[in-house]
Amino acid sequence: MSDERKSSPSPTLARRKKDELTAEERFFAASQWELMWRKFRKHKLALASGVVLIFLYAIAVTFEFWAPYGPISEQGLINMRPTRIHFRNEEGKFVGPFVYGIEQVVDMETFKRVPVEDKDVTYPIRFFVHAEPYKLWGLFETDRHFFGAGEGKVLLVGTDELGRDLFSRILAGSRISLSVGVVGVAISLVLGSFFGGIAGYYGSWADLIISRAIEFIGSIPNLPLWMLLASIIPLDWPVVRVYFMTTIIISLLTWVGLARVVRSLLLQLRTMDYVKAAQLAGASDMRLIIDHLLPGMLSYLIVQVTIAIPNTILAETALSFLGLGMRPPAVSWGVLLRAAQNVQNIVLRPWMLAPAIVVIVTIFVFNFVGDGLRDAADPYK
Repeated sequence: MSDERKSSPSPTLARRKKDELTAEERFFAASQWELMWRKFRKHKLALASGVVLIFLYAIAVTFEFWAPYGPISEQGLINMRPTRIHFRNEEGKFVGPFVYGIEQVVDMETFKRVPVEDKDVTYPIRFFVHAEPYKLWGLFETDRHFFGAGEGKVLLVGTDELGRDLFSRILAGSRISLSVGVVGVAISLVLGSFFGGIAGYYGSWADLIISRAIEFIGSIPNLPLWMLLASIIPLDWPVVRVYFMTTIIISLLTWVGLARVVRSLLLQLRTMDYVKAAQLAGASDMRLIIDHLLPGMLSYLIVQVTIAIPNTILAETALSFLGLGMRPPAVSWGVLLRAAQNVQNIVLRPWMLAPAIVVIVTIFVFNFVGDGLRDAADPYK
């Protein structure tokens, strides 16, 4: 009886082996997307960057709620430095976040506007306040803002030469700058998948012609050609038309990289045994592409798209910075950076460079996410 007890495994050990076996079975039965997600979760920097990226796009979609003021509302304080947020009153008692009343006076010696705080007037900073009315996406009218100080001025990044809140304008510019990257890469993906798919799947003379065209377009310097194409946009065009034309111009040169990726992937996948078996079974070309080839390269395309989006954002920022992309009254990060062309602004008003910091952070976030996805999609890692 005692020998039987020694030979029989304990219930805890048996349960543990069952759980390990179940986990192993789940690993081998996992789909390609589940395996990618498991690898991506191990890349902590990429995972944190993905959260930041989702947060940035959520703000871009609903920037009117997060911004304390409208992007074109003048606050009466020209080239104002960022206001100080206080938490303790003059007696040293903690009273919560507030700002003092502030006005600008002219220094008679330097003839510059100097901000002066009126410490007899305080404005507490509140959350979910009623302030300037707006229409969310032009559909829902409301006046609810994430934070505000009533009649006080909460200028987290200062103001520009017209007295407009730069923080609110940066949030407003995120909608155009971030969406240009997505829309531009979507157009590039369609063009690259179409021409790269034809070259990689059919080969022969189609591959020869398309490959030479890709090499020719890829050999042209991007920025000079973008400047040439953008310079033909009429100055009297409305903002929406300029937005789509700028996006198309950027997409005309960025699709060649995606086309190369699609072509090389199809050249590999079309020789696989399961593709040959589908061809022998009588599957049409369209069914082979949709049911067999496209799922095999979808993960790699997602990686390439993630890496291509920041390049498109940089292209729009560069064109708008040079005055050839988006133009006022449109608000984008490139338009806001045009104030940095003035050396005096950089020296005397360094807060004008705040949009550049946002662009740099966005590019780094996209690159980290792209690196994480690339490692997750690599079957040899």
